[in-house]
Amino acid sequence: MSKSIVAGQEAIRIKKPDARVEAAARRRGRQRRERVIKGGLFFAALISVAATVTIIAVLLSESIGFFRTVPLTDFFTDTLWTPLFADPHYGILPLLAGTLVTSGVGLLVAIPLGTVAAIYLSEFSSSRLREVMKPVLELLGAVPTVVYGYFALVVVTPSLQLLWPDLPGFNMLGPGIVIGIMIMPFVISLSEDAMRAVPMVLREGSYAMGATRLQTAWRVVVPAATSGIVAAYVLGISRAVGETMVVAIAAGQNPNLTWNPLEPAATITAYIVQVALGDLPHGSIGYQSIFAAGLVLAVMTFAFNILGHIMRKRFREVY
Repeated sequence: MSKSIVAGQEAIRIKKPDARVEAAARRRGRQRRERVIKGGLFFAALISVAATVTIIAVLLSESIGFFRTVPLTDFFTDTLWTPLFADPHYGILPLLAGTLVTSGVGLLVAIPLGTVAAIYLSEFSSSRLREVMKPVLELLGAVPTVVYGYFALVVVTPSLQLLWPDLPGFNMLGPGIVIGIMIMPFVISLSEDAMRAVPMVLREGSYAMGATRLQTAWRVVVPAATSGIVAAYVLGISRAVGETMVVAIAAGQNPNLTWNPLEPAATITAYIVQVALGDLPHGSIGYQSIFAAGLVLAVMTFAFNILGHIMRKRFREVY
């Protein structure tokens, strides 16, 4: 009996080092997997940063050659944009005005309607209706922009001409409305997610004070979700400013310095498409003009994102 006990103890002593070795091997394997995962995530983040830096570098390198020929004062003060004419002018104001007008019309459509729809889905609709509407909105956001462009040209503009008979076939109002419809799913989805993330205890406290559902939604939920709602607005603004096909198809491609949405005009993106489809030689001033226009567009988008970041930070600190 004593010999068997001694043998068992020796077996236990032999097995203990094996268990420690196995545990150490499992720990090393887990650490290796974690390093691989961290490396993959870092590589993915590095690709996005590298792509952004490369885009900016290309825009700057091509724009430098353009601004060596065209002074900055002429670029920002000249009211004509005719880089492909015999008497070229390089004033970005007509393209800038067209971009801001169409984007402004789109935001006037998307922000109020999108915010109201998000409040309804978050605070008033049933869960069954919400489960149906969310996929429908995501499907609406997946429609190709060229389809929206022809929708603006064939459906929206003729409908507007019933109200304004003198409205030309190419104008900024129709594409602006369609841009608003196009970015509305982004505004609704992100705003609704931000409102749903508001703790229920805030709603219950408001109800306990005698507030109605509408008062709670407007005075409690919306202020608490302002950070996420502002993020949705910034995404909508960036999407509207960078829209290409809708304005290229339905707004016209004639640079026209006007702030009247009932008139035709060209946007920065529409001009880039127009020149990119031509046969201009590489390195010519006309070819470099699309990079200068693209740089202005990138700076505008960057400025909107910085403003949105500041507003999100401010509202997050307040609420």
